[in-house]
Amino acid sequence: MKKHILIVEDDAHIRLGLTESLRAEGYEVTDCSAGSEVLSLVRQRKPDLIVLDIMLPGKSGYDLCREIRAGKNRVPILMLSAKGQEIDKVVGLELGADDYVTKPFSLRELIARVQALLRRAEHTAAAEEDMPAELAFGNVRIHTASLRGMLGRTKFELTPRELKVLAVLFRERGNAVSRDQILNEVWGIEYYGTTRTLDQLVVKLRQKLEDEPGEPKHLVTVHGLGYRLE
Repeated sequence: MKKHILIVEDDAHIRLGLTESLRAEGYEVTDCSAGSEVLSLVRQRKPDLIVLDIMLPGKSGYDLCREIRAGKNRVPILMLSAKGQEIDKVVGLELGADDYVTKPFSLRELIARVQALLRRAEHTAAAEEDMPAELAFGNVRIHTASLRGMLGRTKFELTPRELKVLAVLFRERGNAVSRDQILNEVWGIEYYGTTRTLDQLVVKLRQKLEDEPGEPKHLVTVHGLGYRLE
């Protein structure tokens, strides 16, 4: 069965080029130009991947990424932007995007990124089948299917990526895990970003999992290497 890709891009020239190129690669493609159409298309068409421009009429790509993830949809999202600053990439990835391509880009590079994200999604789906129903340590209990947990009597919710990072550390609990290993397993070996994205995610995890986030007892830093779950 063909993989289905949703392209969200208001520049007609770029949208047409992407649509034709991806169809030539054997993908089914739906395209739209306005942010207001995206959520309904995601619900109706259930794409396997979304190519999402950041600067859109109506809702921005950032807003749409946030709303898609808020609905617990784990579809891979590849963001497009004319912005090239590191902070813009970090914001997109923090909101739940899986990869980020800066305009102008080559079609071959974008297609390679699409292929890599789809392979990673298949690998992730297989890995999730092996994920335990519950992650428990200290005063923390997490129900993995619902992405919900408890710190004592305090409820919290995890993003899919936060759960993936935590699952890697839980599997290796007691052992130091390098940043590179976590990035490879969670973001994929084709990830082009920096470890800063992981470090910021860990800060957010500590706010949910630790009684004193500034003095973590469970999610601890191994200086010069990565992290360890106690």
